Amino acid sequence: MTDLSAPAAPDATSDPALDEWRTYDEFAAGIDTFRLPNAALAGERVNLTLDDGTRIDLAFDTDEVTWSAGGAIQVDAGTRDPYDAVAVRDDVLFVNLPLTSREREAVTLIWSTRTRRALAVVSRIAAEPVEGTPQVTQQFLAGTLDGGEPTGSAPAPSRDLIGKRNIYRYSPNHLYEHVYLSSQRYSWQCLQGVQRGHGDTDLSTVWRFDDGLYLFCFREFRIAVASVWLHDLGYALRTTGIFLGLNGAGASEHSRAGGHIYPLGSVSYPDAQPV
Repeated sequence: MTDLSAPAAPDATSDPALDEWRTYDEFAAGIDTFRLPNAALAGERVNLTLDDGTRIDLAFDTDEVTWSAGGAIQVDAGTRDPYDAVAVRDDVLFVNLPLTSREREAVTLIWSTRTRRALAVVSRIAAEPVEGTPQVTQQFLAGTLDGGEPTGSAPAPSRDLIGKRNIYRYSPNHLYEHVYLSSQRYSWQCLQGVQRGHGDTDLSTVWRFDDGLYLFCFREFRIAVASVWLHDLGYALRTTGIFLGLNGAGASEHSRAGGHIYPLGSVSYPDAQPV
């Protein structure tokens, strides 16, 4: 069992480091220490059809994927990019493409070989920041894995996490708390790490992918960074994710992430239909 213990967050009035908001590359360093191991997809061919009609065709080798996509993604046939794959469950793959074929963009794909359901997230860093709007945007598209009839419920936006409070341990030096406030916002604070004592409320999106399996994404206001996570809130209590953002030098950067989930509890809001 991973050690959950950490010193209490410091008082903001007594720690001068709290005046220094950390850059994306500073807090992301080492945040993949407790990530699940990579999956080998060399030789695999995967074809997805998204609900908007977009076709995604992928042919994997050891380190790269040759792929094409239409619709909202628009990737020419024969394009090659690196990829990162994790088997979140025996039948569920989390595959991220930190694109080198074009800048400031990542495509994250999730699919189940059992239900043949799929989900795509496109993360893009806007050319310029706009006051009051996260600089990294995200687009969400459900779909299916070709080669058989899909079963079960299609992936869809979910309110299931509203009111839940979890702690996430990503490494010996990364411990964060999340409180899911609504279908559009969550709050976080760092309990241990370079952001210790810092916290904020940011835009978030939650989709239910399968029983106990939730896509969770956030887009920060204060710095140009967004993330894509797949939370397994069933027996495993593990999370696998990626970040896309601008580092301290202003260049786009991709990072892997993952770790353990420790549920703290949940509340039911008195309003029967919270936002």
